[in-house]
Amino acid sequence: MALLATWRNRLTAGPRRALRFAMFDFKDIEIIRSVVRYGGFRAASDATGLAQSAISRRIRHLEDRMGITIFERDGRGVRLSATGRRLCDEGEVLVAQRDRIVEELTQGMMAGVVRLGVAETMTHTILPRMLTTLGHRHPMLRFEISVDTSDQMEQALKDDALDVAILLRDQAPRGIVLAPLPPVSMGWFVSPEHFTLPSPAGIEDLVSLPIVSFPKSTIPHRQVLERLSSGRRRPATVHGSASLATMLHLVQQGFGIGTIPHSIVAAWPHAMLREIEVLPEAVLPPLEFGICYDPERNEEIGRAVTLAAIEAATD
Repeated sequence: MALLATWRNRLTAGPRRALRFAMFDFKDIEIIRSVVRYGGFRAASDATGLAQSAISRRIRHLEDRMGITIFERDGRGVRLSATGRRLCDEGEVLVAQRDRIVEELTQGMMAGVVRLGVAETMTHTILPRMLTTLGHRHPMLRFEISVDTSDQMEQALKDDALDVAILLRDQAPRGIVLAPLPPVSMGWFVSPEHFTLPSPAGIEDLVSLPIVSFPKSTIPHRQVLERLSSGRRRPATVHGSASLATMLHLVQQGFGIGTIPHSIVAAWPHAMLREIEVLPEAVLPPLEFGICYDPERNEEIGRAVTLAAIEAATD
């Protein structure tokens, strides 16, 4: 057992010991770069103020530690070996990353990945302008965008699965920052080649046809049902879809009439949909969206996204 333990220690200690002795640091990379940049040890010494012997000694010790040849020496001077060239190239990447990190930390630059949740209505309206603005102001930010329903994003914010979300205000969880966006107006739309309705149309006219709306679990779906079903002789047939593109296609192809934001129909003119003029009893309330984030976890990025979103919404 003692012999087995001895060999196990040797086998596991060997790689750790080799790795420790083979390590190099940023100073090593900078010295190698100076030799390459200035064309030799003497020129590097003159440019950096380091003694030529110190430069030569450091590189020789690095070669010994790593068991490689960094510079090939001949009568005309030195040049990088193939291994040395790779070390220099990889080292350039490390130095650039170090400089970037230092700059971000010392100059207050925002960087990293932002998990952004967005209701689909916003993807066709403010999202492109908002992200373009953020990209110009904070070029080191990267976005992971999730398009989902407001109730799903509400839970994701609670679970810290999203950093910022643009969702319906009524779905915003408690304890977060909520910045309202301008309301999004809604309308009834139809493909004229498939259906003809009186103008203005009443609720009985609307419920005589299949209706395509938001998903069943959402506030806009419930609002449509409240308008159409209360005290009516005929129950409404309301189909739900989480995809606005699907809603547009279904209405365009004559599957039914749709409750769709005006801004979405305006963004899809090729759908050739016409708004149905309706009586006051059938007018749909606007969608009230807001930007949400947890101030304890995401104050800085939350403020930045909120500002860009409000600017995009008011252009």
